[in-house]
Amino acid sequence: MKTREMGQTTRRVGVVGLGCMGMSWGYDQMGRDDDVSVQVIRRALELGMNLVDTSDQYGPFTNEELVGQALRGHRERAYLATKGGLVVDDPQTFASHRDGRPEHLRAACEASLRRLGVDHIDLYQLHRVDPEVPLEESWGALSELVKEGKVGALGLSEASVDQIRTAHAIHPVASVQSELSLWSREPLADGVLKHCEENGITFISYSPLGRGFLSGSIASPDDLPKVDGRHRTPRFQPEAIAANQPIIDRVREVAGQLGATVPQVSLAWVLAQGERVVTIPGTKNPRYLEENAGAAEVVLSAEQLALLDAVPEAIGTRY
Repeated sequence: MKTREMGQTTRRVGVVGLGCMGMSWGYDQMGRDDDVSVQVIRRALELGMNLVDTSDQYGPFTNEELVGQALRGHRERAYLATKGGLVVDDPQTFASHRDGRPEHLRAACEASLRRLGVDHIDLYQLHRVDPEVPLEESWGALSELVKEGKVGALGLSEASVDQIRTAHAIHPVASVQSELSLWSREPLADGVLKHCEENGITFISYSPLGRGFLSGSIASPDDLPKVDGRHRTPRFQPEAIAANQPIIDRVREVAGQLGATVPQVSLAWVLAQGERVVTIPGTKNPRYLEENAGAAEVVLSAEQLALLDAVPEAIGTRY
């Protein structure tokens, strides 16, 4: 697996990692199989997909417990990332609120360490900036966790350039995690990815397969499991799915040229956006995991990148 630097640290991570959320939260709630998910996580490590990403929000809490179970006896092979700062109000609707108070973040990190069964977290991320708490206070509290050895590096999720600058002035920002895919290109437009490239910050792309749409397997809501959080989102409504099919058609065209799969081309486009970009497609399917790992070897020509860059903007908001 090709690797890239993680922020200003000496650690390197596979360009394709593993997002673990969907194993126990958000998607296909009736299809949970922890035994298979444990094997998927361990296989990811064998493939060099060492960036394993979770959050205390997912479940809530159960996803960290699952990741902790999978890493027992394999901890040294993983670059373990989790998040705090989003508190679940209703697990059924996924409603959550932000809590960036220093006392909450400290307690959340301590709880994550226990659930994960580890003595330190490689990358602890502020899941969302709390507008009710000065970022300086939240980030200052997290920097204390680094000094205490409980956390190796700090990251932000869905942050603006100004917020990244504010945090970085207090303690180095190792990573920024935001959605980036062929149907969610906001970090390219708002300058976040450019800022990361210029300042040695790793950009972690989550949902690089558009919550499954960019796998090419979703042509209508009927292709989703019956109990699945995507049914609530605008881009998975019937009219939006139909309107967004031209994106998939273009990816299929390029995939045919390369002898690659649609998901592999979708991931390769993300990785081609910069030398500081890594991506964490989520899956609990062993076959899809192997396919995602193969995306690291897909090289897009300038002409193919131009074809993909020209796909239309997605219809429907992300949330």
